[in-house]
Amino acid sequence: MTPARRKLRLGMVGGGPGSNIGDTHRRAAAFDGRYALVAGVFATDARRSRDFAASLEIEPERRYGSWEEMAEREPARKDGIEVVAIMTPNASHHPIARAFLELGVDVICDKPLTTELEDALDLLRLARRTRLVFAVTYNYTGYPMVREAREMVRSATACAPLPCGASGRGRRARSPSWPSASTWSARASWARSAWSR
Repeated sequence: MTPARRKLRLGMVGGGPGSNIGDTHRRAAAFDGRYALVAGVFATDARRSRDFAASLEIEPERRYGSWEEMAEREPARKDGIEVVAIMTPNASHHPIARAFLELGVDVICDKPLTTELEDALDLLRLARRTRLVFAVTYNYTGYPMVREAREMVRSATACAPLPCGASGRGRRARSPSWPSASTWSARASWARSAWSR
């Protein structure tokens, strides 16, 4: 990291005690040295949230008991959060993300974005209007094997995946009949365009 680049002030909602994804997000945020975790609410129980924040060495006044409390207090701070990472149950993503976008805070949200299409479209419109960063995490895209598979499909050194049907719960999957050469070519073409979007 160059001296001129300061760390972005990160707040977290969710991902507290016993959360595997919370630990993953904290490690990822620390990995490239571009984020400083400075505030958060980590559990629905205010005491558990504050205790967990203390274990992360977050300043006492930034250990919040609810996301609403964090949304109310952080914008009033000169050193308030610039980005929030949301790792809560899926149905709560929309109201939390919406609140922080309206406050001018960039958002990193776990997948799925929302549980309802209209809520997702609402967030899209708001992010476009505010011109803020709104990122949805798709963890597997960073895995080396996934990147290699993408490159193989792109360069046509691998053919497109075959569809596979399953007959009933818990039964072995069965492959469709072997495709013709023209089908392989069409599938490879489709896969290359799908992966490059």
